Amino acid sequence: MDRRQPIAGGRPIGARWVPVPPRDVVDRTIGVVGAFLPQRCLRSPVTSRDWRADRAFVFDRDAFTCRHCGTVGEDEPTSLRSYPVGDISLEGDVHESALVTVCCACFTVLEPSPSTETVAGGDLFDFVRDTTRVQGGTISDVADFASVATSLPDSLESAVDDETDVDLDASVAKYRRARRDVVLALDLVDARLERLAASETAVDSDVRPALAAFSETAAQLQRTLREVVASSETVATGLDRCHGCFASLERSEDETCPNCGLVVHQTVDWEHDDGTVAFDRLFATINETLQGASQTTETLTDRTMTLAEQLVDT
Repeated sequence: MDRRQPIAGGRPIGARWVPVPPRDVVDRTIGVVGAFLPQRCLRSPVTSRDWRADRAFVFDRDAFTCRHCGTVGEDEPTSLRSYPVGDISLEGDVHESALVTVCCACFTVLEPSPSTETVAGGDLFDFVRDTTRVQGGTISDVADFASVATSLPDSLESAVDDETDVDLDASVAKYRRARRDVVLALDLVDARLERLAASETAVDSDVRPALAAFSETAAQLQRTLREVVASSETVATGLDRCHGCFASLERSEDETCPNCGLVVHQTVDWEHDDGTVAFDRLFATINETLQGASQTTETLTDRTMTLAEQLVDT
């Protein structure tokens, strides 16, 4: 088992408690779920030929609604865009599980530009406030995704015991949707922080240290949140599933998912001596990392207030 990478034991995620399945349950689930999981959970109805060409399918799946701000496109393709999330290549095929619907306003924030536009002095206060709000929502999204991911072993076990795929189908769809949403949210915060970084030299010299401190702490929080997401994705890998599309990873030597092309997470650091994944340690690490994010948030709040005071005074 040289491919996968475990993480640690079940403890509270925010106000939640994540389940720690008994080891024999996890082992039994992994052993039979490959044969039980329905085909529609393994492969999506559409494997994109081009992420622009299949946007109609993605819009329909997302109910013509921006997955970040909730703007409804009212069946008007010109008001919506499809955006690729995760570490995927935009050359060749892009699986629909890596595409998400966004409105034109959110797409403008995400769209890369040769030179990042700076924020004008009078708008900086509002931009920092909105960035803090968006990142605060992202923290909740990350916690929600961690909760969904850590429930996967129980969901698979229940499906096997009940010999029904209805709940399993819903769990897989929920996981994929939550992953797309959280990666999109993280990308939006990163884009905002890049714009703030480009604005540091344009602000008053008295404000620069406070802005730099805010940006540094916000970036640190982003790194922690992405670590939680990566660890949560590893739960799917530990179940021999792709962490993106949830397709079966049939061969231990696979380095990329044969269905969507994502690079497979490693689980070797999280395995028992017999090669099975230590889900209890994986869940514990997820919770501990979230606790660290909470501490960073407290520091960020203090630095946000300091920056806001200086911006009001200038």
